[in-house]
Amino acid sequence: MVTIPVNNEITLRTYTKEDAGALFAAVNGMRSHLSPWLEWVNHTTKPEHSLQFIEHSIQQVKMQQALPLGIFYNETLIGGIGMHQWDQTVKKAQIGYWIRKEYEGKGIINESLKHFLQFLFGKLGLNKIEIHFVAANKRSAKVAERLGCQIEGILRQSAIRNGTIENVVIAGLLKSEWAAKQ
Repeated sequence: MVTIPVNNEITLRTYTKEDAGALFAAVNGMRSHLSPWLEWVNHTTKPEHSLQFIEHSIQQVKMQQALPLGIFYNETLIGGIGMHQWDQTVKKAQIGYWIRKEYEGKGIINESLKHFLQFLFGKLGLNKIEIHFVAANKRSAKVAERLGCQIEGILRQSAIRNGTIENVVIAGLLKSEWAAKQ
């Protein structure tokens, strides 16, 4: 199990099967808020889907393919943060994150990402992370900017959001850039 303490109230940790109900409740309660940006929300329609995600996540961690973690505030699941598309040869991966609306604007994602990146660059030895987001997602653009990511390119018409094909922005951060900023 991976546990990354952020502060006295926030912990990032791997999901357990016991988290399935809380995960579904968090996603289901924020469906209209999350679904415009995260396609998987529309496919999470019952608690069993959250359990299946967690079981798959456990396997991905064991196989060193991904690292999905829950964001826990005083032991309550309030969001998720994760690393996927892990290329161990090039030592890079994509990261993603989401948080319940009532916890937005409190710096939780930024603080969680700082500790998560320290883990990815330090403990796992990654050299680069990427954040992919649709151009309309201004909040993710701000998160990437605050982390020090550079816009590396735009994949034209590469994602469907609400039935519309949209551009995907790729923002990247190198380990050396992260270290210089710390």
